[in-house]
Amino acid sequence: MRMPQKVHTVLHRLKPSGLRQLDRYVLGSWVRIFVLTALGFPVVSILINLTDTLNRLLDRGLTMKEIAISYVYSIPENAFLVMPAAVLFATVFTVGSMGRHSELTAAKAGGQSFHRLMRPIFMASAAASVLAFVVGELAPGATAKQLELQKAKQARPTRTRFNFVYRGDAGWVYTIRSLDVANRQLKQLMLERQGTGLSYPGLVLTADSASYDDKLKTWRLRRGASRLIASPARQATFNFRTMRLRALSQTPADLLAESKAPDEMRYAELGRYIDALKRSGNDANKLVVEQALKLALPATCIIIALFGAPLAVTTPRAGAAVGIAISLGTTVIFLLFVQITKAIGAGGLINPVLAAWIPNFVFLFAGLVLLAKVRT
Repeated sequence: MRMPQKVHTVLHRLKPSGLRQLDRYVLGSWVRIFVLTALGFPVVSILINLTDTLNRLLDRGLTMKEIAISYVYSIPENAFLVMPAAVLFATVFTVGSMGRHSELTAAKAGGQSFHRLMRPIFMASAAASVLAFVVGELAPGATAKQLELQKAKQARPTRTRFNFVYRGDAGWVYTIRSLDVANRQLKQLMLERQGTGLSYPGLVLTADSASYDDKLKTWRLRRGASRLIASPARQATFNFRTMRLRALSQTPADLLAESKAPDEMRYAELGRYIDALKRSGNDANKLVVEQALKLALPATCIIIALFGAPLAVTTPRAGAAVGIAISLGTTVIFLLFVQITKAIGAGGLINPVLAAWIPNFVFLFAGLVLLAKVRT
């Protein structure tokens, strides 16, 4: 009986000089499917979104060229979201194809264990985790640019800001008439801090202007008044020509920044925002979960490979339809699990960081159990 061509190829690559060639063969098959999926899924998502919003974009006066360019900037966000699914598809289809064509059997007959054969896939999945984090860090800026091009969001000012309220640390709230970043100047500002009584009185400071000292990293307030409020009946007011307020520690660039959604901020930027909210006494559980997910989702790439590889060999003779069903079913279950734990963490029922990582822990445990059961 003649040996199938693919089995013969695998046996040839199992010679001592061909082990690296076998790794390249497995890795090449995985990378082709991964790239196709990681790029194909975002394109499909973009096309679906485009069909829903095309009329609105045309009504805003955008040309087809401008619309096409704007959607290029949506690729990082979509790619970040589908990266774990792309790893799962690549793993399931690569391993499943090798099982259907008896390549796994040939490799085992040549002395290669299943774990050794999967090593290139696991290493590539780890690299995909790093890539996912990098893409996730690029996504906020690219998405903001997309919204600007689509005229869904005005371009943020880079030099001035007018008539705004800024929540600082330790309960301070700043109401500012104008900010000039280039000249480091504030005009007509009022700073308020709620108090609790005589031991910690409330403060209200007003000033005509303030200038930022880059060397001292502080603001100097000019021509204003300071009012201490211990109770409605116990208040005192002092006028001043100049004053430095330690609580006003934000730089002009910090004051220029406007509030953003979690997906509009990078990991470190979101961390600083969370710290500011906590110091101001606000509940930041929801944002803590979102920040933790910026690490947990990229880490899912390697975990989902550990889970998908043994899952793909449970039905080695199944066709492509079964591979698609396994991949889609696992993806849907994982995303549903993430949404549930996000809600639990945001509500404070469990630690927010733990909530973000629970789906990974569950799938990692399941993957290790499946790996242990695979006949090597």
